Amino acid sequence: MKNHLLVFSGNSNRKLAADICKYLGIKLGNASVDTFSDGEIRVKINENVRGHDVFVVQATSSPSNDHLMELLIMIDALKRASAQRITAVLPYFGYARQDRKDQPRVPITAKLVANLVTVAGADRVLTVDLHAGQIQGFFDIPLDHLFAFTIFADYIKKLKLNHGLVVISPDVGGIKTARAYAKRLNCSLAVVDKRRVSDKEAEVMHIMGDVKGKNAVIVDDMVATAGSLVEAVEAIKKEGARDVYATITHPVLCGPAIERLRKSPLKELIVTDTIPLAKEKAISKIKVLSVASLLGEAIERIHCEKSVSVLFT
Repeated sequence: MKNHLLVFSGNSNRKLAADICKYLGIKLGNASVDTFSDGEIRVKINENVRGHDVFVVQATSSPSNDHLMELLIMIDALKRASAQRITAVLPYFGYARQDRKDQPRVPITAKLVANLVTVAGADRVLTVDLHAGQIQGFFDIPLDHLFAFTIFADYIKKLKLNHGLVVISPDVGGIKTARAYAKRLNCSLAVVDKRRVSDKEAEVMHIMGDVKGKNAVIVDDMVATAGSLVEAVEAIKKEGARDVYATITHPVLCGPAIERLRKSPLKELIVTDTIPLAKEKAISKIKVLSVASLLGEAIERIHCEKSVSVLFT
């Protein structure tokens, strides 16, 4: 591998960045990211980056605003230090749920964040499982959108649930992703028909598809308060399913999420390390899989100007 590939990290994904570097066989870039006494973020790049191909690994997860500012300031520092190309690696793209005007006088914050990343000086973006595919079009720079379903599918195969397995989309919008799982696992497909009561509540209506006597796997991109997930699990169990699993890429897990998961009939919640799982959230029901090899392979391919599309299947 060329010696001018560098990977840096902010405070949100240091372990993931270190694992990516281990996969690539390089050292994590030396940068200081802390705060001044008044709380302003301070960044200093402690090594030469002039003419180098630089990747900044930083999820904009909680605290979202701090991590977003860290990312923007790191990009600016690298740009001013004459890095040849800067790729913002966003394992989790925050503010993604605000991707359209669905009410009067509301912002499209996902577009705003895309503009901020671009104006800060990023030349391209690498991300995993966007909440909405159209966010790719919010960027005026190249964006590579990776999917974690291959990692999840391989894990599900190891559980040997293939007999009587059904993949379930939590809503109509997720059918395309669920179909990709079902095809890879060679199993049937079902959909949760739900009606949203408010921004915080969703009433599950019924299950479209046969789940009786089968092991079920719910697939989605993120879990926040886990309210909708738990309601879906309970509805699926009422329809006669055996064990219910969930594969969800981004473990936001805020508010009452952990307590809800503890009490729910969910067998296992399978997530990735796009967002680090805090110790107080690491309950026995949660299994964390790493996306380090997926991101590492994509970074190597981008650096060597090879196709990244082979990672999409």
